[in-house]
Amino acid sequence: MRRDLTKNLVLAGLFVTLGYILPFVTGHIPSVGNMLLPMHIPVLIAGFVLGGKYGLVIGLIVPLLRSLTLGMPPLFPTAIAMAFELATYGFITGLLYKILPKRKLYIYVSLIGAMLVGRAVWGAITYILLGLNGTAFTFKMFMAGAFINATIGIALQIIIIPPIIITLKKGDYLINQ
Repeated sequence: MRRDLTKNLVLAGLFVTLGYILPFVTGHIPSVGNMLLPMHIPVLIAGFVLGGKYGLVIGLIVPLLRSLTLGMPPLFPTAIAMAFELATYGFITGLLYKILPKRKLYIYVSLIGAMLVGRAVWGAITYILLGLNGTAFTFKMFMAGAFINATIGIALQIIIIPPIIITLKKGDYLINQ
């Protein structure tokens, strides 16, 4: 049992580190980061590998840690809204993958389901946070931020994450079974 906990914590640390480091690929250019969504990938994979509880915590930590240590993304409202969004991604991928049949199709269902719910959470939290500031958050702004500007990142996630999960499953590296 202790060995499993240690293994899970080490993997969680790895996913937090990847979430922290991958945005350096975009060179801290927010428009490129908003298109490629590099923080999302390790959080989504963490949900599959470690399960929903770990995925939730990893998703919550990564954007806040980057914001507090590097100033990117800005804490309010971006990193706070992203923390809720990524926590939802990690939790929902882990939950859906655990409860759905273990076929390749359901990896896509888990991934896309988590992406949709996470974007809805991001929109709701952004709406609340901007409302506290007296700033409007329109449906058009939601669609642009959640889908239109993120199309490349969404496609990238759908293309690369399922093969990674399938490979990890073949190698018996998924803890969340």
